Amino acid sequence: MESLFLVNLTSPPLLFFFLGAAAALVRSDLEIPAPVAKFLSLYLLFAIGFKGGVALSGDALDGRAWAGLLAALGLAAAVPLYAFAILKRRLGIADAAALAATYGSISAVTFVTATSYLDGAGIAWGGHLVAAMALMESPAIIIGILLYRLYGERGPGEQAGIDWRELGRESCLNGSVFLIVGSMLIGWITGQRGMTALAPFVGELFTGMLCLFLLDMGIVAARRLRDMRLGRMGLGEGAGIPFLFGFAILFPLFNAVVAGSIATLLGLPEGDALLLTVLGASASYIAVPAALRLALPEANPSLYLPMSLAVTFPFNLLVGIPLYHQVLRWLVSS
Repeated sequence: MESLFLVNLTSPPLLFFFLGAAAALVRSDLEIPAPVAKFLSLYLLFAIGFKGGVALSGDALDGRAWAGLLAALGLAAAVPLYAFAILKRRLGIADAAALAATYGSISAVTFVTATSYLDGAGIAWGGHLVAAMALMESPAIIIGILLYRLYGERGPGEQAGIDWRELGRESCLNGSVFLIVGSMLIGWITGQRGMTALAPFVGELFTGMLCLFLLDMGIVAARRLRDMRLGRMGLGEGAGIPFLFGFAILFPLFNAVVAGSIATLLGLPEGDALLLTVLGASASYIAVPAALRLALPEANPSLYLPMSLAVTFPFNLLVGIPLYHQVLRWLVSS
């Protein structure tokens, strides 16, 4: 296990994440301009979607691949349900529903980092996992909002109706989902010919772009963590900082055990099993907040955003990915 941790801890993307966090902690004026950060995010989604589509074009989807896709959908539907059952005892209904959606959805950047980790270790992974990632973005958002509509208190004369058109747009057609699905389709259509044409852009530049993006993520995560530590999260009664920190780490670990066990039972290859486990253990801090800002304004973004971005995201990068990999190797060998 030690070698896996050392490989991950000394990888350039993770070290740049540390650099960004250090810059925020010492209050350096280092800053990634917002337009540049947005470009980096778009680039990563485009590159991983395109590469996944190319890989998918050369793969025949067998029974295990389809089983992996169904397992991903099952996780996306189940996780927000039991997350809500846990959280509604300690938080308001709106915040519990928002956190359920956040931890039921996935982090595309954590997935991208995991694929980079696998590529560095020379471990193959299937392009259909990109499709799994895209499929897992939206169900949790819809379920979280439905849970709020079902359990939330309503004022006199207030209707429990749902604007399905707007909800569908925000959960299924938000920019990140649309870009990664579209890029995957283009990669699948063009196949190896498209990869040859775009190899310098999506191949050689990828790690450098990921380093710059994680530099920015380190800055943002450290600032969010400082806000969380200083109590700027608008906490309700019964949900203190220790509970939220514990949930932000222990809940992803539990989800990793569930996803990893499913991957092992399905007999998924090593790389695919790790990616499914990482998807199960991650939490959204891009797609879900963008959707909830409009669809669930009653929820407090200073609660669900710091937990996913400042606690769960760094934990998965620093500890989670190599830990999940080692546990999966142990499960397979035992």
